[in-house]
Amino acid sequence: MQDYLSCVASVDDSVGEVLDYLDKSGLAENTIVVYCSDQGMYLGEHGWFDKRFMYEESLRTPLLVCWPGVTKPGGVDDHIVSNVDFAETFLDAAGVNVPTDMQGRSFVPLLAGIPLKNWRTSFYYHYYEGFKGTHAVCEHYGVTDGRHKLIHFYKIDEWELFDLEKDPQELHSVYGEATYAPVQQQLLGELERLRTELQVTSNDPA
Repeated sequence: MQDYLSCVASVDDSVGEVLDYLDKSGLAENTIVVYCSDQGMYLGEHGWFDKRFMYEESLRTPLLVCWPGVTKPGGVDDHIVSNVDFAETFLDAAGVNVPTDMQGRSFVPLLAGIPLKNWRTSFYYHYYEGFKGTHAVCEHYGVTDGRHKLIHFYKIDEWELFDLEKDPQELHSVYGEATYAPVQQQLLGELERLRTELQVTSNDPA
C-alpha cells in the first residue's frame, strides 16, 4: 500500500506540473484537461489489495474535466458515464461527427450542465480472466444503477445483491430476500437487456 500511495502521490505532483505549465504558457484557457485512470484499487477493503471485483472500490473510476467556459469549477455530475464514452466525447468536443457504430455516447452536454434525455441509468460490468491469471478473481458479470448492484459469479453460479444506500461497503448481500424481490427482478431484466444490447453472446472472452 505504501508503494501504491507513493506512486499516486507522484502522479498528483506530475499533474500539478502540467497544470502549472498550461497556466504559465497561456494555454490553459484554450485547453481541455481530462484526468482519468484505470479503475480504483482495494487498500484492504474486503480483505483485498488490487482490483477486478465489481465492488465499489474497484468499479469506480476517477474522472475530472476542466474545460474553461464549459465546465463549472467545482461542479459535480452524478450521471453514469463509461470509458466507452470517451472517444465520442473527444470527437464531439473537436467538432467531428461521431460514427454511428460506436457503442458509447458523447457526454459533452453533461459537462456543460445540459441534461440529456435517455441517458443510461445502469452500467454493465464483466470480468473474464478468472483464476487463469495471477489475480485469483472468479469470473463474474453484473449491473448497477447506482443504488443497487447485482453480481453473478457465473462459473460457480453464485449471486450477490447489494443496497448501496443502506450498505455502502457491500458487506451484506440481500439476494433472495423477499423485501428485495422487486429490485432483484428489475435488475435481472436490466442485466439481460444490457447483455443483449452489448451483444454479449458468451461468458468467455473472444
